[in-house]
Amino acid sequence: MEEQRLKDNSAAGELMEVKMDVPSEDVNSTHSDTRPLLHDRDPKRVNRSLKVTFEDVIAEPPSVRSFDKVWLWSHALFEVSRLWCYRIISLLLAVPVSLAAGLLFAVLSCLHIWLIMPCVQLLLINMHWVQTVWASILNILISPFFTSIGQCCGQINIQLAKDEDRKTRCV
Repeated sequence: MEEQRLKDNSAAGELMEVKMDVPSEDVNSTHSDTRPLLHDRDPKRVNRSLKVTFEDVIAEPPSVRSFDKVWLWSHALFEVSRLWCYRIISLLLAVPVSLAAGLLFAVLSCLHIWLIMPCVQLLLINMHWVQTVWASILNILISPFFTSIGQCCGQINIQLAKDEDRKTRCV
């Protein structure tokens, strides 16, 4: 019956609104999307501190002002030179620096996964006997020594007196 109604509406030349549920990607996926973001290039706000504008760098107090045209042209020159210098420098450095950073993080990840963590796990698994030996050494040698030193020094009594009291005792 619903299909018949849809056919009748489409035959009349009316526009229909169709809503479809499209299955989305797994939200908990561990793989990152490698497509570059063109609109929001800093989604995690790593470079919050680099929001530098002309007003952050150059400011004239009300008592001293340059010509209006000088102010407008310096503002325009600042923005254009900042933009194009950044673009030229990033054109020259972005690919080599990103390649070096990718290699560095790949090496560090590989070392962490295949060398550091297995060694740490190996040490943690095999350290129970070291813990037992260390506790025995502390209980047999070090603890009695410091206990006896504490008992010997526990009888020391220090009294502080002002200089006037000391002078009267010395005379």
